[in-house]
Amino acid sequence: MVTFEQIVTEIKARKYRPVYLFMGDEPYYIDELTNMLTETVLPEEERDFNQSILYGMETNVTAVITMARSYPMMSDHQLIVIKEAQNLSKIEELEVYVKNPLKSTILVLNYKGGSLDKRKKLYAEIDKNGAIFESKKIPEYKIPAFITSYILSKGLSIDQKSAQMLSDYLGNDLSKLTNEIAKLLIAIPPGQMRITADLIEENIGISKDFNNFELLNAIINKNIFKVNQIADYFEKNPKNNPMIMTMSVLFNFFSNLMICYWAKNKTEQGLATELGLRNPYQAKDYVIALKNYNAFKCMEIIGLLRIYDAKSKGVDNNSAPDGELLKELLYKITH
Repeated sequence: MVTFEQIVTEIKARKYRPVYLFMGDEPYYIDELTNMLTETVLPEEERDFNQSILYGMETNVTAVITMARSYPMMSDHQLIVIKEAQNLSKIEELEVYVKNPLKSTILVLNYKGGSLDKRKKLYAEIDKNGAIFESKKIPEYKIPAFITSYILSKGLSIDQKSAQMLSDYLGNDLSKLTNEIAKLLIAIPPGQMRITADLIEENIGISKDFNNFELLNAIINKNIFKVNQIADYFEKNPKNNPMIMTMSVLFNFFSNLMICYWAKNKTEQGLATELGLRNPYQAKDYVIALKNYNAFKCMEIIGLLRIYDAKSKGVDNNSAPDGELLKELLYKITH
């Protein structure tokens, strides 16, 4: 199995494998690699003759093998992409071809929503003669880092608050995220090199003052008035501020804070190293929280988060809406 970055590097260098299996639960990376191949392998004038896009439900293994064993017309390669390959009946029978693939054919299996059985001979043969990439969902707590990295790749930057705003509002659907970021890239004023909270509010409609980033900041600093303001806003706008997302943000922070209590070096630099943060500045909130919440309170908060997460899912709660539960939880956290 190879990494996304390895395959990208090979494609850019025009070093192609005869068979690719892109599989997994995150369609974004599968589509990115597939699109790179369809845009790179053949010049546009050769695609009509040597590039075929098929769908698993609409073809069969015999047809795929027959096509893969044919030679390209006046070109070094032919590209065959099987989209929705998870729907290709008797896909394991492709093993016959993959054992001895034609070097001039590049066969791409675009397998979404799961993974090919790793115990099958087909998997082993693709791993031996081609390349396998498994595209996994990114955990929600890692989405701000993905956003930052993605925007940097576009030659721009974004601050931590703005990245968290996008993460909270859009979740970990990478295709949706990159589409919304594309809107921001178009809307950014000439000469501006940074995506800001104001730009996000103007073009996507996320409040720059009432979001999980600001809520967490208010909790860290024990700004009770601000905590209550944001809780009221969340209660009035439940669709834009789902409780499950807020719970995730709070749980990640206080879980990390628990680690900080045992760190030998409790400076910003020391805590950044302990938590694996790229920049010591990112650890300043933990330094403040260590002063405002002792270890026993932190443990209590983690327990409360587990209890209220269960309540939000109906456990020991028959009627209280999420907004009411959140207010109750935030009161217990800050008092």
